[in-house]
Amino acid sequence: MTTIGVLGLQGAVREHVRSIEAGGAKAVVVKKAEQLTNIDGLILPGGESTTMRRLIDVYGLMEPLRAFAASGKPMFGTCAGLILLAGEIAGYDEPHLGVMDVVVERNSFGRQKESFEADLMITGIEGDPYTAVFIRAPHIVSAGPDTQVLATHNDRIVLARHGQFLGCSFHPELTEDHRLTEYFIKMVESPAVVI
Repeated sequence: MTTIGVLGLQGAVREHVRSIEAGGAKAVVVKKAEQLTNIDGLILPGGESTTMRRLIDVYGLMEPLRAFAASGKPMFGTCAGLILLAGEIAGYDEPHLGVMDVVVERNSFGRQKESFEADLMITGIEGDPYTAVFIRAPHIVSAGPDTQVLATHNDRIVLARHGQFLGCSFHPELTEDHRLTEYFIKMVESPAVVI
Protein backbone atom coordinates (compact mmCIF):
# COMPACT_ATOMS: atom_id res chain seq x y z
CA MET A 1 0.00 0.00 0.00
CA THR A 2 1.18 3.54 -0.82
CA THR A 3 2.39 5.31 2.33
CA ILE A 4 2.05 9.09 2.60
CA GLY A 5 3.72 11.02 5.40
CA VAL A 6 2.38 14.19 6.98
CA LEU A 7 4.98 16.45 8.56
CA GLY A 8 3.69 16.49 12.13
CA LEU A 9 5.26 19.61 13.61
CA GLN A 10 2.28 21.98 13.38
CA GLY A 11 -1.01 22.44 11.54
CA ALA A 12 -4.02 20.28 10.70
CA VAL A 13 -2.12 16.99 10.81
CA ARG A 14 -5.03 14.74 11.88
CA GLU A 15 -7.22 16.14 9.10
CA HIS A 16 -4.57 15.30 6.49
CA VAL A 17 -4.26 11.79 7.90
CA ARG A 18 -8.05 11.36 7.56
CA SER A 19 -7.98 12.63 3.95
CA ILE A 20 -5.08 10.31 2.98
CA GLU A 21 -6.89 7.31 4.45
CA ALA A 22 -10.11 8.33 2.65
CA GLY A 23 -8.07 8.28 -0.58
CA GLY A 24 -7.04 4.67 0.01
CA ALA A 25 -3.43 5.19 1.13
CA LYS A 26 -1.67 4.61 4.45
CA ALA A 27 -0.87 7.77 6.47
CA VAL A 28 2.11 8.27 8.79
CA VAL A 29 2.77 11.32 10.99
CA VAL A 30 6.44 12.27 10.44
CA LYS A 31 8.36 13.86 13.32
CA LYS A 32 11.80 12.27 12.90
CA ALA A 33 14.21 12.23 9.96
CA GLU A 34 14.48 8.44 9.90
CA GLN A 35 10.74 8.16 9.18
CA LEU A 36 11.30 9.78 5.78
CA THR A 37 12.95 6.59 4.49
CA ASN A 38 9.73 4.59 4.98
CA ILE A 39 7.28 6.80 3.06
CA ASP A 40 6.50 7.23 -0.64
CA GLY A 41 5.35 10.87 -0.55
CA LEU A 42 5.08 13.72 1.98
CA ILE A 43 2.52 16.40 2.76
CA LEU A 44 3.73 19.65 4.34
CA PRO A 45 0.56 20.97 6.03
CA GLY A 46 -0.72 24.45 6.68
CA GLY A 47 0.17 26.27 9.87
CA GLU A 48 2.52 29.20 10.35
CA SER A 49 5.52 29.00 8.02
CA THR A 50 7.96 30.85 10.30
CA THR A 51 7.06 28.60 13.26
CA MET A 52 7.26 25.51 11.07
CA ARG A 53 10.71 26.52 9.82
CA ARG A 54 11.90 27.04 13.40
CA LEU A 55 10.63 23.57 14.37
CA ILE A 56 12.21 22.01 11.26
CA ASP A 57 15.53 23.49 12.39
CA VAL A 58 15.03 22.42 16.04
CA TYR A 59 14.32 18.83 14.96
CA GLY A 60 17.19 18.78 12.44
CA LEU A 61 14.85 18.07 9.53
CA MET A 62 15.95 20.62 6.91
CA GLU A 63 18.69 18.54 5.26
CA PRO A 64 16.69 15.27 5.45
CA LEU A 65 13.73 17.06 3.81
CA ARG A 66 16.01 18.41 1.06
CA ALA A 67 17.42 14.91 0.55
CA PHE A 68 13.85 13.53 0.35
CA ALA A 69 13.07 16.10 -2.36
CA ALA A 70 16.31 15.29 -4.21
CA SER A 71 15.41 11.58 -4.19
CA GLY A 72 12.50 12.35 -6.52
CA LYS A 73 9.72 11.46 -4.09
CA PRO A 74 6.60 13.67 -4.40
CA MET A 75 5.86 16.44 -1.90
CA PHE A 76 2.61 18.39 -1.46
CA GLY A 77 2.65 21.74 0.34
CA THR A 78 -0.66 23.23 1.50
CA CYS A 79 -0.83 26.90 2.57
CA ALA A 80 2.28 27.28 4.80
CA GLY A 81 3.59 24.08 3.22
CA LEU A 82 3.55 25.84 -0.17
CA ILE A 83 5.70 28.59 1.34
CA LEU A 84 8.18 25.96 2.58
CA LEU A 85 8.45 24.42 -0.92
CA ALA A 86 8.70 27.68 -2.88
CA GLY A 87 11.90 28.60 -4.65
CA GLU A 88 11.37 32.26 -3.76
CA ILE A 89 9.28 34.13 -1.17
CA ALA A 90 8.39 37.72 -2.07
CA GLY A 91 10.09 40.17 0.28
CA TYR A 92 12.47 37.57 1.77
CA ASP A 93 16.12 37.00 0.97
CA GLU A 94 16.11 33.21 1.16
CA PRO A 95 13.60 30.40 0.63
CA HIS A 96 13.07 27.51 3.07
CA LEU A 97 13.35 24.25 1.10
CA GLY A 98 13.39 26.15 -2.20
CA VAL A 99 12.56 23.15 -4.39
CA MET A 100 9.49 24.29 -6.35
CA ASP A 101 9.88 26.75 -9.23
CA VAL A 102 7.39 29.33 -7.97
CA VAL A 103 7.46 32.72 -6.28
CA VAL A 104 4.97 33.01 -3.41
CA GLU A 105 3.64 35.92 -1.40
CA ARG A 106 2.63 35.30 2.22
CA ASN A 107 -0.79 36.29 3.66
CA SER A 108 -1.85 37.71 0.31
CA PHE A 109 -5.57 37.12 0.85
CA GLY A 110 -5.75 38.99 4.16
CA ARG A 111 -5.68 38.09 7.83
CA GLN A 112 -7.49 35.33 9.74
CA LYS A 113 -10.78 37.22 9.88
CA GLU A 114 -10.76 37.51 6.08
CA SER A 115 -10.78 33.72 5.67
CA PHE A 116 -13.17 32.53 2.95
CA GLU A 117 -14.25 29.64 0.74
CA ALA A 118 -14.22 29.69 -3.06
CA ASP A 119 -15.27 27.23 -5.76
CA LEU A 120 -12.39 26.38 -8.08
CA MET A 121 -12.10 24.59 -11.38
CA ILE A 122 -9.00 22.42 -11.07
CA THR A 123 -7.16 20.99 -14.08
CA GLY A 124 -7.02 17.21 -13.70
CA ILE A 125 -9.95 16.95 -11.29
CA GLU A 126 -13.25 15.92 -12.84
CA GLY A 127 -16.76 16.74 -11.70
CA ASP A 128 -18.16 19.58 -9.63
CA PRO A 129 -16.11 22.67 -8.73
CA TYR A 130 -13.78 22.14 -5.79
CA THR A 131 -14.66 24.18 -2.68
CA ALA A 132 -11.36 25.52 -1.31
CA VAL A 133 -10.88 26.94 2.20
CA PHE A 134 -8.50 29.94 2.35
CA ILE A 135 -7.09 30.93 5.78
CA ARG A 136 -4.37 33.63 5.84
CA ALA A 137 -3.45 32.16 2.50
CA PRO A 138 -0.40 32.84 0.34
CA HIS A 139 -0.64 32.86 -3.43
CA ILE A 140 1.74 32.02 -6.25
CA VAL A 141 2.90 35.29 -7.82
CA SER A 142 4.66 33.59 -10.72
CA ALA A 143 5.46 30.07 -11.89
CA GLY A 144 8.46 28.84 -13.85
CA PRO A 145 8.23 27.50 -17.43
CA ASP A 146 8.05 23.87 -16.28
CA THR A 147 5.41 24.57 -13.63
CA GLN A 148 1.81 23.73 -14.54
CA VAL A 149 -0.85 26.09 -13.17
CA LEU A 150 -3.80 23.92 -12.06
CA ALA A 151 -6.16 26.52 -10.52
CA THR A 152 -6.57 30.26 -10.09
CA HIS A 153 -8.84 32.48 -7.98
CA ASN A 154 -9.44 36.10 -9.02
CA ASP A 155 -6.49 35.85 -11.44
CA ARG A 156 -4.13 34.64 -8.69
CA ILE A 157 -2.47 31.24 -8.97
CA VAL A 158 -3.59 29.06 -6.04
CA LEU A 159 -2.57 25.55 -7.17
CA ALA A 160 0.39 24.43 -9.26
CA ARG A 161 2.52 21.40 -10.00
CA HIS A 162 6.24 21.39 -10.77
CA GLY A 163 7.36 17.84 -11.51
CA GLN A 164 7.08 15.89 -8.25
CA PHE A 165 6.01 18.98 -6.28
CA LEU A 166 2.40 20.08 -5.76
CA GLY A 167 1.55 23.29 -3.94
CA CYS A 168 -1.71 25.03 -3.06
CA SER A 169 -2.74 28.20 -1.23
CA PHE A 170 -5.71 26.63 0.53
CA HIS A 171 -6.51 23.82 3.00
CA PRO A 172 -7.78 20.69 1.18
CA GLU A 173 -7.85 18.76 4.46
CA LEU A 174 -10.59 20.95 5.96
CA THR A 175 -13.40 19.71 3.70
CA GLU A 176 -15.04 16.37 2.99
CA ASP A 177 -13.86 16.58 -0.65
CA HIS A 178 -10.76 14.38 -0.87
CA ARG A 179 -10.19 14.73 -4.62
CA LEU A 180 -7.04 16.86 -4.33
CA THR A 181 -5.45 14.47 -1.82
CA GLU A 182 -6.37 11.64 -4.20
CA TYR A 183 -4.66 13.58 -7.02
CA PHE A 184 -1.49 13.69 -4.89
CA ILE A 185 -1.75 9.97 -4.09
CA LYS A 186 -1.88 9.30 -7.85
CA MET A 187 1.23 11.48 -8.28
CA VAL A 188 3.00 9.34 -5.66
CA GLU A 189 1.92 6.09 -7.31
CA SER A 190 2.94 7.27 -10.80
CA PRO A 191 5.47 10.11 -10.33
CA ALA A 192 6.45 10.30 -14.00
CA VAL A 193 2.86 10.73 -15.18
CA VAL A 194 1.43 14.22 -15.61
CA ILE A 195 -2.22 13.84 -14.59
